[in-house]
Amino acid sequence: MKSGKAILVTVLVTLFFGVFFIYPVCEVMREAFTGDQGGFTLDYFLKIFTIPIYLEGLWNALLLGITSTIVTFLIALPLALASYRWAFPGKKWLTGLILAPLVLPPFVGAVGVKHILGTQGALNAFLIDLGLMNADYPTDWLGGGSFWGVVLMNSMHLYPILYMNVLAALGNLDPTMEQAAQNLGASPWKRFKKITLPLCMPGIFAGAAIVFIWSFTELGVPLVFDYTRVAPVQIYDGIKDLNGNPMPYALVAVMLVISVIVFASSKLVMGRSKLGTASRPKGQHKERKLKGGKGWLVSLMFFMTFAIASIPHFGVFFLSVSSDWYGTVLPEGMTLAHYSEGLGHPLVVGSIQNSLLYASGATLIDVILGLGVAWVVVRSKIWGRGVLDALMMLPLAIPGLVLAFGYLALSGEGGAFHFMIGEGGSPALLLIVAYAVRRLPFVVRAAVSGLQQSNVALEEAAMSMGASPSRTFRRIGLPLIGGSLAAGGILAFAFAMLEVSDSLILAQQAQHFPVTKAIYALLSTLGNGNEIASALGVWAMIFLGVAIAGAFVLVGRRGGSLFRF
Repeated sequence: MKSGKAILVTVLVTLFFGVFFIYPVCEVMREAFTGDQGGFTLDYFLKIFTIPIYLEGLWNALLLGITSTIVTFLIALPLALASYRWAFPGKKWLTGLILAPLVLPPFVGAVGVKHILGTQGALNAFLIDLGLMNADYPTDWLGGGSFWGVVLMNSMHLYPILYMNVLAALGNLDPTMEQAAQNLGASPWKRFKKITLPLCMPGIFAGAAIVFIWSFTELGVPLVFDYTRVAPVQIYDGIKDLNGNPMPYALVAVMLVISVIVFASSKLVMGRSKLGTASRPKGQHKERKLKGGKGWLVSLMFFMTFAIASIPHFGVFFLSVSSDWYGTVLPEGMTLAHYSEGLGHPLVVGSIQNSLLYASGATLIDVILGLGVAWVVVRSKIWGRGVLDALMMLPLAIPGLVLAFGYLALSGEGGAFHFMIGEGGSPALLLIVAYAVRRLPFVVRAAVSGLQQSNVALEEAAMSMGASPSRTFRRIGLPLIGGSLAAGGILAFAFAMLEVSDSLILAQQAQHFPVTKAIYALLSTLGNGNEIASALGVWAMIFLGVAIAGAFVLVGRRGGSLFRF
């Protein structure tokens, strides 16, 4: 790409990103640090740490983030090591099955978990039937206040992201280093502690940072579990009294500062580490085939992880087909009526149409911007292209809650984004842009990965034969990265369809609800609202599962790079 065009693309993308990402984030900070008289003040920010209820909510959010990250790490690391080192029975299928949690939005899965692990859930009913539990004193498996229920949902949903990051880091290691240590007599544990683990730290920190920020700012799961003493829910409740009340903005600012510190610390550790950064390992890694009982034991570990992680999925499915399910192992009656009722429910049908519109518009924007950014980063030589690449990853570090609050503040009467509110108060354009900004990293990472894998000599040969740059791009460049670009677009579309924070905060009227807001509204509806919401959740699960499977088929073993920053 010629430098002039590369600079133009960089300016346009940076302008878009500055207006629709940096500006809303800065607006949240401005609201948090502006006093009653209009001047700068730290009063509201510092007051968060003096009001017991806010301090408790912030502390609970930190505990959720830290605990979820630790549990996720304990699940993901053994799985990644086993997948990298050994060949075992059913490996191809089992390593695919453990990615299943990605196909269910965690706050939807929370509904299923409550019906299985709650005090009147299926597990307790099963133990009571076996005589292993007193029916008068059922166990609360989710913990007091549902803290462990939220941790469970976060960990089961997010461990595939950390697993893929660690597996990608292991794939970049030079196996000759471990072989040399083995030849010098180092035990397997010592080799792991002194060589493998330090070399994997960049991948571990990258994945752990995403998991922490996601868990720390998660809104949907605590809402479903009625875990109200946590900062994201307090922020959401603060929307009702937002005018003249700067405290929700101050709380958002505190969460933003913590998230940025975690992100910056991760990048600092990754930047300083010179371990395992060789582009091509000098040696060739060979999987060791496990025979007999050892191999089946590892297979069992992968299957049990899949089975436990699938508890929410089974819960949602059984709830969606149940006519009555309370205090029994399985629903007392089965029916498909909730699916047909859902298709006839005005909230459900309208939300699906809305989400298709919002997600399609966001994906179109992401594909155009992502392709331009990738071309600048990989094919141009201009200064600052690395900065542009890093800038596009920032949405992974900034909580969706922060961005949604920024859009909310700017879209009010007289706000800079008020023009994006359509007729009848429709937030369609607002949600399209918000979704696009949040999911842009997936498309950028996919397009960059595709360009890095394609042979630039083919493009150079076409241009040497007289083809114009645009023709070269259409006939050579785009087909070469078509699979990767499609994979990124599919992921962007799928996750935009099921975006939670932006949807819950920005869509305030029922006729404008996307799918996730409709599910949340149905959960609080009397009658069969939970069952219809679960049916909608099953449709979402199938849709997202097909989308993720298609994306990974297109990018193959490079699928983990889509979840890295």
